[in-house]
Amino acid sequence: ETTVVSAEWLKANIGRPDVVVLDCSWYLPAMERDPRAEHEAKRVPGARFFDVDGVSDPSSPLPHMLPDAGAFAAACDAVGVANGDQVVVYDGAGLFSAARGWWMFKVFGHDAVALLDGGMRAWEKLDGATVETKPPAVPIAAATDACARWYDDASKPSSTPSSSFRATLRPELVLRRDDVLARCVGAAATETLVDARPKPRWAGEAPEPRAGIRSGRVPGSACVPFFDVLDADDRTFKSRDEIRDVFSAAGADVTGAKKVVASCGTGVTACVLSLGAAIARGDGTPLPVYDGSWTEWGA
Repeated sequence: ETTVVSAEWLKANIGRPDVVVLDCSWYLPAMERDPRAEHEAKRVPGARFFDVDGVSDPSSPLPHMLPDAGAFAAACDAVGVANGDQVVVYDGAGLFSAARGWWMFKVFGHDAVALLDGGMRAWEKLDGATVETKPPAVPIAAATDACARWYDDASKPSSTPSSSFRATLRPELVLRRDDVLARCVGAAATETLVDARPKPRWAGEAPEPRAGIRSGRVPGSACVPFFDVLDADDRTFKSRDEIRDVFSAAGADVTGAKKVVASCGTGVTACVLSLGAAIARGDGTPLPVYDGSWTEWGA
């Protein structure tokens, strides 16, 4: 499975030894939720916590930037993910930060990753599904701590930290600022940048939630708020055709010849568009993501 799975699918397959469930919950400060405390209290049975904010590059001044492949591999080892596993990611918001987890696995060459459509909400609504409330078998900080240790070890002379999980970066799925400037801006632009932020922020009519970041958008970008590709009630993805129409209405054809790149505030909800496009395309191929997104561009 390479895009999304239903709660029904997960219930039928959760007992398979190769199915590994990861809680990738992360929330904006304004949401006033503690993902670690929520995971401690209850989770999909057997789920391990994979912090998409903590499994990141500590040297970057930007939040939750993509880590080195070796650090990602170390984090996977820490939560028991192997290259042959079917990974299922979810979050407690329905569909928000788990898409970042999905994209990270894709970026590092692990295609057998799917998002639980509707997240923890969908799981709890499913007849016969249970939640686990005993202490987690894998420490909540395991992935984050392993990532931090990898960077600490890698900084030491003659150190060559290694992992069982094999992660190989797919550079075509990650854009930096210079890439966006060269490929998505100006009359010679060859790619379309779609911005997942709400339209008032994209239009420069509403302030950014992070201090020191100006309002506005990358020149020439299109606005595709991430919630437009989701069902408003249950936070599951809309149909393949509906998602394609949402992109098309903004001037971005995710099934056409011109490449489309996703952006947002800090590289999280852009991944919802990346996954939405993979569904619309029908082949599981993600959109590349501008990792620094508006927090970098608007600084």
